[in-house]
Amino acid sequence: MTLGIPTDTIVESSQDTVGTRLLTATTDTSSAAPDRGVERILPNVGEWFLLRVKSRQEKALHTTLRAMDVKCFLPLIPAVRFYGKRKEKVRLPMFPGYVFLRGVPEDAYRADRTGRLVSIIPVSDQARLDCELNNLALALRRQAPLEPYRFLTSGRRVEVRSGPFEGLQGVIEGRNRADQLILQVDMLGRAMSLEIEPSLLDVID
Repeated sequence: MTLGIPTDTIVESSQDTVGTRLLTATTDTSSAAPDRGVERILPNVGEWFLLRVKSRQEKALHTTLRAMDVKCFLPLIPAVRFYGKRKEKVRLPMFPGYVFLRGVPEDAYRADRTGRLVSIIPVSDQARLDCELNNLALALRRQAPLEPYRFLTSGRRVEVRSGPFEGLQGVIEGRNRADQLILQVDMLGRAMSLEIEPSLLDVID
């Protein structure tokens, strides 16, 4: 279904030791986001765990986990930092304080043994988080200019049907704000936005 908007109108650590850090996830009663054959970017074996990381330890943990051959995802966005009179382009965590791990519980316990974690948070709605993260990974691979945006509690789910961001799925607030495609991570209550031509969007729910 086309939106129909005029073109002028985004381990090894003992379970007893780590168990106190393995938080109980709240139940997510919302249905998983549609897949519709979106290009696969992230690994699809194992289950997702959300790692709450100590301050400024995201990149170090990501590097360590990759060296341990533990699958993980740390979305980064470009930024500019000034050091005195020197300007430097850097890439910073999209969601400070979090790294996403995909594997088995033992992998999460191995991550905990690095000493860089605050807690391990199990994911109740695996399908939803997997779709949301793969969607973000797809946007980053295609160099989408993402910007932080407020998390939406309601909206219309859409998919980009053509152009450089074909296949991206997200939420729009309504016809008056259809030029902003919102990519959300429900579990974090965080979102990023992408400016988009409304005529390229199809409603998917």
